[in-house]
Amino acid sequence: MAFGKKKKTEELVTPQEVAKIGHKHEVDAAKDHKSSVYDHFHAQDNAKEIAQAKKRKRRYGIILGTLVAVLLIIYIISMLTTQWGDLVVSVENGEPGKTILLSESADFKDGATKLNGGSVKEVTNITKAWLPKGLDKEDGSHNGKNYLAYTFYLRNTGDQNLDYETTMTLTGASKSADEATRIMIIKNGKEAVYAKAKFSDRKQAETDATKWKTNDTIFNIPKTSLKAKSQDKYTVVIWIEGNDKECVDAIRGGHIRSQITYSVNGEEEKS
Repeated sequence: MAFGKKKKTEELVTPQEVAKIGHKHEVDAAKDHKSSVYDHFHAQDNAKEIAQAKKRKRRYGIILGTLVAVLLIIYIISMLTTQWGDLVVSVENGEPGKTILLSESADFKDGATKLNGGSVKEVTNITKAWLPKGLDKEDGSHNGKNYLAYTFYLRNTGDQNLDYETTMTLTGASKSADEATRIMIIKNGKEAVYAKAKFSDRKQAETDATKWKTNDTIFNIPKTSLKAKSQDKYTVVIWIEGNDKECVDAIRGGHIRSQITYSVNGEEEKS
């Protein structure tokens, strides 16, 4: 058997090296604006710009969509607040056997834990003497020109006597309309009128009304006793008092929102 000389092994070139060599030649050729390679690279640059523009467009679309969603949520909340009205009445029940309910009728066919007293639009100032007599004789919402009037009932639906607390609060105001507002509460035929303290001296009450408890709390009655199955009748009347010094042109277009909350008092802790 004959043995010849061993051939030298040829060095193999990897695909990566070939690609690098080809890419280098293309880059060199692209420097010549007259070459077809230049057009190829120019097209790639255009494609990158288009892709980046699409990304920016998508990004702007996401931002715009988010802003629209936020504005829509704010609008819905505003609509719900407006729809619910300028006067809200609600109850909070306590322990079993001591429960209260609200109704716009004395027979309590429509008993509820929350009532909407409605609102009055485009009012102008009046004075208490201009209000009609017998505002507590009509049930439910019976607003008149330039005043809100709402009558409802609160019943002890439990089988035990109870005490309840009454709190009326200011939940919103604009253009300082609350400075000249009067709120009259007629309970079982007896009336009381409330007004914010004088603007010039917050310690002084208006001459025609009881001073609000605080800037946001109109009044608070800690304890009212109510026998089982009996009920109290309430009428709320709200107007802008023309004789108030704060009844000025600046409050035109303003509004107030208020809420009355009734809550059953729990048993006092024994010492």
